[in-house]
Amino acid sequence: MLRPGGAEEAAQLAPRRARAPVPASAPRPAAPDVSPASARLGLACLLLLLTLPARVDTSWWYIGALGARVICDNIPGLVSRQRQLCQRYPDIMRSVGEGAREWIRECQHQFRHHRWNCTTLDRDHTVFGRVMLRSSREAAFVYAISSAGVVHAITRACSQGELSVCSCDPYTRGRHHDQRGDFDWGGCSDNIHYGVRFAKAFVDAKEKRLKDARALMNLHNNRCGRTAVRRFLKLECKCHGVSGSCTLRTCWRALSDFRRTGDYLRRRYDGAVQVTATQDGANFTAARQGYRRATRTDLVYFDNSPDYCVLDKAAGSLGTAGRVCNKTSKGTDGCEIMCCGRGYDTTRVTRVTQCECKFHWCCAVRCKECRNTVDVHTCKAPKKAEWLDQT
Repeated sequence: MLRPGGAEEAAQLAPRRARAPVPASAPRPAAPDVSPASARLGLACLLLLLTLPARVDTSWWYIGALGARVICDNIPGLVSRQRQLCQRYPDIMRSVGEGAREWIRECQHQFRHHRWNCTTLDRDHTVFGRVMLRSSREAAFVYAISSAGVVHAITRACSQGELSVCSCDPYTRGRHHDQRGDFDWGGCSDNIHYGVRFAKAFVDAKEKRLKDARALMNLHNNRCGRTAVRRFLKLECKCHGVSGSCTLRTCWRALSDFRRTGDYLRRRYDGAVQVTATQDGANFTAARQGYRRATRTDLVYFDNSPDYCVLDKAAGSLGTAGRVCNKTSKGTDGCEIMCCGRGYDTTRVTRVTQCECKFHWCCAVRCKECRNTVDVHTCKAPKKAEWLDQT
């Protein structure tokens, strides 16, 4: 069971080392000699720092890019509580990293046919860049699926015996029943309780320190993600009896494929509720009169999304210039919607694939090379001069 962070408390309670008194007669150090040139240089550096744009806040999401090289002191964006958990549970942090890679892949799968396609930035500690600064639907989805990914990865690692602090679910014991009748709990049920508990302690730590409207939104969406994983726990059973009859059953709870969680949160994204924070900052209210109120399972957001049509560094939009589109589709992957009405270029491409594969005894599979010529359609870039300047 997780203990509350004691490192900070210990640091506060530790006695402070008294400073040795300085004799009154002791010579005082001379003030440093600052030349006019040094003063001007220091003033110039200060003005430069004041005029630079604020740096995008980093996040624990970058753990997914570190692989097995997770070193707690070198992970940018961790608050003290997260760093404590990282140092205390290094094996769990490897699972968190695996979960981060999994949920990012799932995010990119869910939005592969949309203008915003969950693109990550290489060697960028923010992972998604400035797009997450806006309290939009996309931010709501990312926070929800990232929280779900941590729960899924830790729960799976517990049941597979990869972690020393947890194993199978200790609460599924004795007899139970379902629509098919009575059964005995057995096998190794996935320990969703521990996965949810650790994910809540680690993922929510930063938001609990900030305590502003955006933190309230993130906490809500984090909880939606954790709930989504629990929603798709499935019951798996093994029959015991003569000739395989199910006179007796042994059952256990198992995680579903993470794709089901991704599909569910994608639907929640489509039905996300725009809200505003109440005056006391402790809850949400509908953004406009007549809007429905958000429930505990709804994703919530504050700001409308940009259209993601053109490159906009301030909004974090990469634009859709050069994106592949489907000429015949009327959906979001169609050239009309994907290219924002700018039109598209067509390139004829020859692709080589393996075909007519046959198994030969023993033991080889031989295939032919087939060439297929297809047309690939890509979105045109905007013709505005200011867009060209931004690139």
